[in-house]
This record gives sequence, C-alpha cells and structure tokens, in this order.
Amino acid sequence: MAGLVLLALALGAGALPFEQRGFWDFALDEGPGGRRLAAAMADSGGGGGDDSGDGDEASGFFPTSGAPDGDGDAEPPPYSGLCPFGCHCHLRVVQCSDLGLTEVPKDIPPDTTLLDLQNNRITELRPHDFRGLRHLYALVLVNNGLRRVHAGALAPLTRLEKLYLSHNRLAAIPAPLPPGLLELRVHDNRIRAVPRRAFRGLRHVNCIEMGGNPLDNSGFEPGAFAGLKLNYLRISEARLTSVPKDLPETLRELHLDHNRIQTIERDDLKRYGQLARLGLGHNEIREVAEGGLSPLGSLRELRLEHNRLRRVPPGLPGLRLLTVVYLHGNNISRVGAQDFCAPPGAKRAHYQGLSLFGNPVAPGAVPPAAFRCLADRLALHFGNYK
Repeated sequence: MAGLVLLALALGAGALPFEQRGFWDFALDEGPGGRRLAAAMADSGGGGGDDSGDGDEASGFFPTSGAPDGDGDAEPPPYSGLCPFGCHCHLRVVQCSDLGLTEVPKDIPPDTTLLDLQNNRITELRPHDFRGLRHLYALVLVNNGLRRVHAGALAPLTRLEKLYLSHNRLAAIPAPLPPGLLELRVHDNRIRAVPRRAFRGLRHVNCIEMGGNPLDNSGFEPGAFAGLKLNYLRISEARLTSVPKDLPETLRELHLDHNRIQTIERDDLKRYGQLARLGLGHNEIREVAEGGLSPLGSLRELRLEHNRLRRVPPGLPGLRLLTVVYLHGNNISRVGAQDFCAPPGAKRAHYQGLSLFGNPVAPGAVPPAAFRCLADRLALHFGNYK
C-alpha cells in the first residue's frame, strides 16, 4: 500500500485529458486538498490537514485548492472495525473496485475519507447509500454504467470535495451536488444539456471536467455557470461549433479540443482575460480574426494544432507572456518575419516551445528573423529541423 502511495506521488499530471488510470490517482493533487488526502492515508488517527494555502488553478499544471476545512468538530469517529465483504479497508481508505458490485456496499466505516467503487456495475445511487459518511472527502464511481442518481443521494456527503463520475451513462448532471465540492469529473457520459441551476450552491468548485459528452452550444442554458469561480474547465470531445460565450471569467485553463469549432471571432475570448492555457486543438478552425487573441494578456500556452489554419494567427507578438504555441498539422503555407516576435525593443517572453511541423511551408522560405525570439533552437519543431 505504501508503495502505491509513493508511486502516485511521484507521478505528475500533464496537459492531456484526464483519464482515471488507477485508484491512487487522487494522490496526484499538489494543492492543500491533495496534501490533506495524503495525510489521511499516512495517519490513521489524524484529522484533516492544513488548508490555509492559496491555490490558484485546477489541474496538474494548476492544482486544486481553496475549500475550507469546516468547523472544529471534524475529528472522525474511532474506527469501527467494519469493512464491506471483498473490499480493502486501510487508513480510512475503502477500496471496493473491480468486484462486480451492483449497489453501494453496506458496512462502510463511518470514518472513511476515500471510497473507491470504480469498475463495478452500480447503475443507480439511492437516497440512503451514503448515510453516515459525513467525513468522506473523495468518491470514485468511474466506469459503472451508472444511469441514475436519486435526489438526495449525495446529501449526506457534506465534506465531499472530489466526485468522479466519469465513463458512465448519466444523461444529466446529478443534483443537488455537495456544496463543498472542489472537483467534479463527469466526462464520457451522455449529458446533452447543462441547465441554469446545475451547479447551484457550489461556491468553492474550481475544476470541472465534462468532455466526451454529446454537448453542443445550445446545450448550455444561459447562466449555467453563473456564480462559479472556476479555474479549470474541459469540454473536449463534444459537439461545439464555437467558443461558448458564458463561461466563468475566472478561468485559468480552458480546453475545447476535439470539437467542431470553425473560427475564432473577435469577441469570442473577450471574457477570458485570465486564461494561462487555452486548448483549441483538433477542431476545424480556418481563421482567427484580427484581435481575436488580444484579450488574452495572461496566456502562456496556446494549442491550435490539427486545424485548418492557412496563416499564423494574428496577434501572437502582443501576447507578452506566451511561451508555448502548438500550430502543427495545419495548412500554413508561409511564415512572416513579424508573425511570432515583437518589434525590436519591445519586451516579451522568449518562446520555450513552438511547433510548426506538418504544414506546407518550406523551412528555407522562412525569414531567419521570424524566430529571433525563441529561447534557443531546440524550442522550434519545424519538420525535421529542431
């Protein structure tokens, strides 16, 4: 068990879409929430960890944080000695994955902080399934064929911060959700609509992963994200044809990869000036309008690979913090001397990564000055030249 924890802590989360590869993925978080969970696994008698840090963003790049620890009565009850048949119970962690379960098991210890039920056959959550589990911090129900979450099924989970419901058959986001939630992952379900009150009361949530659902632009009811202060949102592998206009202004990461977006209009990104990472790869984008990227003064990474662009998007030299740009796999046929770099004397960060391979432009036809603002020659990936 200790070896698994050390292995998980040694791994890092990248920019790829979230994938639940194993039970100990919860220990990947670097923020105070993750430290609290690691402490729970390492100390069978202790309470919660310190949550005084000021986390920024939500992902491996920007870890989750920010929910309060609650009141002073958070000390869990003594271990009762219970453990559901076939499960493994250790240090307030209950692992019941891959058992063929058709319902949430009974006799879950009341001091449980992490409950893993992934890879079973639980098709519904009933109102009393989690009664008494008021210390639960993380709940995993990935890959169960889950179709229905009864109203009130999650109500006992007043301290739940991480809810993983991915790879199921949910047609709607469960409601109501626990108010202390920090992280919600519902990707790869059958969700077609996000109503206005879907996230009501979630004052602390900063990470939502909802890719892989058949969502188009009309599926988001106006105000669906109202009141949220998200740092991280992924709506990849959906059916979007344009950038949604009504997402939280607080976003630091927005991933809209693998959709059907065809153009970036001038006002599409004007709400999202705090973005540090924007993912628009694997769409059908032919054009980025003049000024379309100018609101993104905090942007550090831009992904536009595998689209249908015919020219380098305008405005890159003005994004002073931008250091990583993915443009490979487009139809770009020329690169101008001012496409990436600011005029002499203007201050901007040097590019640490710039990919242009897979475009119909000959490296020899590019002016040498076009790449004068790269950190070094290894930052450029241009055909067979690096």
